[in-house]
Amino acid sequence: MYDTLADEKLITMLLNRLERISVDSVWAHRASGLRGSLLRELDQLQSGEEPDVASLRALISTAFYILHEAAKLKG
Repeated sequence: MYDTLADEKLITMLLNRLERISVDSVWAHRASGLRGSLLRELDQLQSGEEPDVASLRALISTAFYILHEAAKLKG
């Protein structure tokens, strides 16, 4: 069985953090597009649709990558 609630929480956390990337950052534009994709996935999960797990994992991995790279620019 697929753990929808855990992914919903993870996506919500990632969306909140991606939103905080400074607009001056080179990663802001990429984060914006990714946020749209994550929002669509979240809507599907909340409506009870079974996600494409590979696609969802790729989006989550990309979100962590962007957050990591944006943090490197800050620090």
